Amino acid sequence: MIVDLPNTTTSKISKQLIKMRDEGGAVALGRVLTLVIATKPGEEEEAIEAANDASREHPMRVLVVSSGPDDRRTEKDARVDAQIRVGGDAGASEVIVLRAVGDAARDQESLVTGLLLPDAPVVAWWPGEAPDVVSQSPIGRISQRRITDAATSPDPFRALNHIADTYQPGDTDFAWTRLTLWRAQLAAVLDQPPYERVTGIEVHGSADSPSTVLLAAWLQLQLKVDVTLEMSTEGNHGIQGVRLHRKTGTIELERNNLSIATLVQPNQPTHHISLPRRSLRDCLAEELRRLDPDDLFGDVIAKGLKQLGTDAVGKGGAKAKVAAAK
Repeated sequence: MIVDLPNTTTSKISKQLIKMRDEGGAVALGRVLTLVIATKPGEEEEAIEAANDASREHPMRVLVVSSGPDDRRTEKDARVDAQIRVGGDAGASEVIVLRAVGDAARDQESLVTGLLLPDAPVVAWWPGEAPDVVSQSPIGRISQRRITDAATSPDPFRALNHIADTYQPGDTDFAWTRLTLWRAQLAAVLDQPPYERVTGIEVHGSADSPSTVLLAAWLQLQLKVDVTLEMSTEGNHGIQGVRLHRKTGTIELERNNLSIATLVQPNQPTHHISLPRRSLRDCLAEELRRLDPDDLFGDVIAKGLKQLGTDAVGKGGAKAKVAAAK
């Protein structure tokens, strides 16, 4: 069910939700959090689809705040157009899309405050361009978790460095979330005999992949070994492979297509492992499983990135190599 409310107010939206609940049953009961999605006009649907899919694991209220530079007109033009989606059009959530112009677009905190679920955590997500300092933005100030995506930036590596400079507990980025399967597989490999020290690490990926940089930073931080990071315009998008050098030989985990990786270990048969690129829905669902700060991400972005010394990444044309600082 979809209901449009042109030129409306927060009060009218709340009354309409109550009316829909009375007419259609307990639409809004059992919600565990409020997800606020801040995006631009024309870019809402992909984020809403991911939120609808994730809501089957995390029933929630989704508030989509859609505004752009051309929407910030004069006070006389101030208005809010809303759309409420429930039932089959909203997964296991209820979706409220708010298109704000004029002064209404300037005060996003006031716009959403009256629609937040009472006594429920608030998670903010910027699928595209994020505020300069997310924790100090109007929506970021009222949120326990703040999700960005450096991969959508025109310069992902500059975006990573900016996240490191402005990081506050509760911040996270999908470039980190996309590493979960890689981190789990590498940890499982190192948890098997022989329990030898890793003496060298090589990580390589596509030239526009911030996840590759974070993987290198995580490995160096955890294993306390210098990492050689290679970024290339050739090969598959994203992380392409990792080599861990030990006394008895080299462990190689290489992803040759978008879903299957090859694991080669000394004195063992070659294994083909499912290692797909994670969807937007998978990343969002994982981040919604925890509402406390991700301390490991904080260490990697604030400490590991600096130790890796990634300022030269992406500046070497087709291929750039960065050796970790000793």
